[in-house]
Amino acid sequence: DRTMPLARPAGQIPDAAWTSGFREMTEPWKGAVGCLGVAVFFAMTIGIISWQALEQSPEEWVLRGRAGGVLWERRRGALLLRALPAGRTVAVIAVGSVPAAEPPPPRDRCWHDGGQFCYAWEEDAELRLSLEPPPAPATECYGVRWTPLRPDVTLKDCFSMANVSWYGGASIRAQRWPLNGAESHAQPFVSGDFSKNPAGYGPVLERYFLGSTGVTVTVAPDVPLFLSLESNRHFCLETPAGRAAVPLRYLLCVSPDVAAAHRHVRIPRLFPPCRSPIWRYDGPAGSAAKIKRGLRSLAKRLKRHRLQEGVVALGEHGTAILAAADHVPLERRRRRDSTRAWDPSPLEPLQLSITLSPYASIASPLFLRALRGGEAAGYWLSLHPPAGGCSVPVLTTWKGRLCARLNVTSEAALSWYLARARRLRQALGATYMVFEGAEGNAFLEQAVPPPPELAGDRYTEALAAALATLGNATAISAGARSSHLPLFVQMSPLRADWSHAGLKGVIPSVLHYSLLGYNFFIPDAVGGSLAGDAPGDPELYVRWLQIATFLPVMAFSTPPWLCCDAWVLNLTRQCIQRHRDFVVPLIIKYSEEWLSLGYPIFRPAWWLSPTDPTAFTVEDEFLIGDEVLVAPITEKGQTWRDIYLPGEGHLWMDTNTARVFDGGTILRNYSASLAEVPVFVK
Repeated sequence: DRTMPLARPAGQIPDAAWTSGFREMTEPWKGAVGCLGVAVFFAMTIGIISWQALEQSPEEWVLRGRAGGVLWERRRGALLLRALPAGRTVAVIAVGSVPAAEPPPPRDRCWHDGGQFCYAWEEDAELRLSLEPPPAPATECYGVRWTPLRPDVTLKDCFSMANVSWYGGASIRAQRWPLNGAESHAQPFVSGDFSKNPAGYGPVLERYFLGSTGVTVTVAPDVPLFLSLESNRHFCLETPAGRAAVPLRYLLCVSPDVAAAHRHVRIPRLFPPCRSPIWRYDGPAGSAAKIKRGLRSLAKRLKRHRLQEGVVALGEHGTAILAAADHVPLERRRRRDSTRAWDPSPLEPLQLSITLSPYASIASPLFLRALRGGEAAGYWLSLHPPAGGCSVPVLTTWKGRLCARLNVTSEAALSWYLARARRLRQALGATYMVFEGAEGNAFLEQAVPPPPELAGDRYTEALAAALATLGNATAISAGARSSHLPLFVQMSPLRADWSHAGLKGVIPSVLHYSLLGYNFFIPDAVGGSLAGDAPGDPELYVRWLQIATFLPVMAFSTPPWLCCDAWVLNLTRQCIQRHRDFVVPLIIKYSEEWLSLGYPIFRPAWWLSPTDPTAFTVEDEFLIGDEVLVAPITEKGQTWRDIYLPGEGHLWMDTNTARVFDGGTILRNYSASLAEVPVFVK
């Protein structure tokens, strides 16, 4: 599994061409001269070896540009990315166990081209480095291409975390910011469902990694990629062995600092509107009648508590029951029950959101009709036998049921699915639609090689592109190369506790999503959706509520009157009003900057302090644009915290006390009662 195998046995001397004169000496005096020559030859050889071992630099430039260059480091067998003119090493990439006796790559096969470097290690792998066009004047980029020369070679490049904080890549179950504290075995770089595979990667990922030294790593989209994370040591990019010479290709860019590096990542984007808050319906769901009564009851209680604005969200199961009832033929409906049709008007001014997925249970009428009509192979993902015969749907589990999955490569299947979604939206009077189950690769789950058009995360990408045609009142559960689409992304459920899989993971997830371009997301419900160590904890609920106030959407699963005292209900009203009057205008303002410049809306502390190492590891604060800093409490029982104020030379005002502080400083043991969240305005 080494990228760069040993080129030759350590210490082997290159062949040398010598004259044949020594072998022709027969006279004694010539023999004496010959012995002396041999002695001088051995002395010189020993001297050269000693010089190589002791005096020769362990590093050698292999490709040099204007603002930096790449060196080969013999002792570790690593590529070094170095910024000039300071000579600062900004990335160390271990590429194999080349021993110290192995010299630097001695022969550049591309010596005639000053913009490239090429070298091959025996018959195992070939390296090609090239200078690439930069995205900005102060940035320099290098293409890296490893090509295996045998099918059993595993290509693997590991990026050191020593003195570098890394961001981006994949979401994980207990999100960290930076990624240095994360741990993951080597596995396909494909979005996944944490409920199926808690140790896998999450629903939002991009082949983009950002280092605090101003380095970006962007992996080519067609590379079959594996990623591993070893906590505080390195992260590794791999291509699996056994494929026919599939290269590992990525682009390395170096900029003056981390903020400048990310500012050059430009993708045209749109942003969708959404009403807030979202109230998730968690009432009776045994029948359509029970769901209708439950929705009306929830709407009445929200109005009674003066929380009548926002959206009532119906889950997939409830949506399916209402949809089935709505599809009873009209004449039967009139004859059996004149009140059966769903009327959403009692919910007003609340709006309705419904939930769908690209799955169909194999026992559902939907799937059985397609099966009987011979459409299963076209409408659902299927395996096609190489020697002909009938196609077999690929079956997978979804919410505990054996299901088939929509075939997004079929135009007919997509048209049918989207038309069905539009009909349901109209029939149920819904304003918003949420699509779950967009993540994952059904073929890889069954250990079956996917077809090329569905390799990696192309399923998620294709489904997102199709759903974007439904309008900007649509949300999806995953994102991969789709941040430019006008879709909300639903975040993964979190545990109801104080861990990184719960409350502590909210801000790292916000920063991760926003960095990758997914600024419009629906966070998990206040208090967490999954069973945890602190169910029904009022303190946890309040601290979660305080963070949610400053996000694009506030979402609730447990209403405040069910979890907490009356003062929390009053606090919820205040937070919703603050979100509407203060946060939403900010998000709209910075969404314009996001559209024009590509800057994230929710920014890490280092955005204003891109060279301060203290800012690189701040994971419990975030900026909205450049002007608002939110620093909530995420520790149980705590009413104080240290707060890092970024931006040396700036001034920050506490919105609670009107006190003003200098940027580039740390406020020690700053007070924040349970009813307060520290918020500073620049």
